[in-house]
Amino acid sequence: MKMLKVLMILAAMITTSVAFAQKSPMAPGDFHGAVADKKSYKVVYQLNSDDEKVIKGTLKNIANALDDPRLKGKLEVELVAHGGGVTVFKKNQPYEAQLKALQDRGVILAECENTMRERKIERSELFDFISYVPSGNGEIIIRQQQGWAVIHP
Repeated sequence: MKMLKVLMILAAMITTSVAFAQKSPMAPGDFHGAVADKKSYKVVYQLNSDDEKVIKGTLKNIANALDDPRLKGKLEVELVAHGGGVTVFKKNQPYEAQLKALQDRGVILAECENTMRERKIERSELFDFISYVPSGNGEIIIRQQQGWAVIHP
């Protein structure tokens, strides 16, 4: 009798396992990513590092997002630089062409005025085509509360 109970429990466990396996999601090759079913998407990229790899990676990430066919014509992007991120907007750095190309695609380029004041950076040291916000953190907080996604590479 005890053996019959054990066999019944094992049979129930096997049946449950098989049923669970059959209900698993699609095969890995069938997944093609999320569907962009909204009219528009908004994202802020936060850049607070002067590391060349981080800067280049951030600019590339923005371009990749703009090139995503699911987001074409639906994406609003802002790059907020503060702290060490101010490096991306300095005239003595090699990022002007990339920044202008992103701006031509509608990307808002915003520098934190707190960073400039703390680091004693003059506007004349930065590209003349960028915009300014009172604080980078404040900009990110406001944007996030407005529903913007925040990405910090």
